[in-house]
Amino acid sequence: MLSNSILRLTSAAAIALALSACVGGNFRQVSDAPVRIGAPYSIRGITYVPAAAPSYDVVGYASWYGNESGNRTANGERFRPGWISAAHTTLPLPTYVEVTALDTGRRIIVRVNDRGPFARGRIIDLSRGAAEKLGIRMKGHAAVRVRRVDPSAKDRKRLREGKSAEGLDRVDDRELQSLRTRLSPKGR
Repeated sequence: MLSNSILRLTSAAAIALALSACVGGNFRQVSDAPVRIGAPYSIRGITYVPAAAPSYDVVGYASWYGNESGNRTANGERFRPGWISAAHTTLPLPTYVEVTALDTGRRIIVRVNDRGPFARGRIIDLSRGAAEKLGIRMKGHAAVRVRRVDPSAKDRKRLREGKSAEGLDRVDDRELQSLRTRLSPKGR
């Protein structure tokens, strides 16, 4: 009797696993857990060392990507170019960051779920959706501030579903000027 129950349970689990593989492919479900820091890795002779970095706040240059639709992100999720997401070389996956365009003061929150950019002088690679929302898609790259944040549960949920977080006010001119002075002239 017990062996029949175990056999039925094992068969049901095998069928469920097989069906989930057909429906979802080999992609990880979009989730905030577990957070993965990851081991050091090398790309084109440069070694990157992922770290927790709870007070990450850097000014530099952003680029965007969007032609890789359907590819696997570094944390195993399916890349969706229209979603508000990003790639970063060392922040834990996933991490939430506020990105501010230094030319306009526009700010958005993005969910980091991939590795990159691997171009010299770039600090973040935005999805096409994030670049559009920030207003930098037509430029290709732009000066930005990237700051780690802890958004509300509602905003996290929206970003996990591919939607935008609640809108943020623009940064005032005085703060923008201060951020621009932190920007390195090289790296474009």
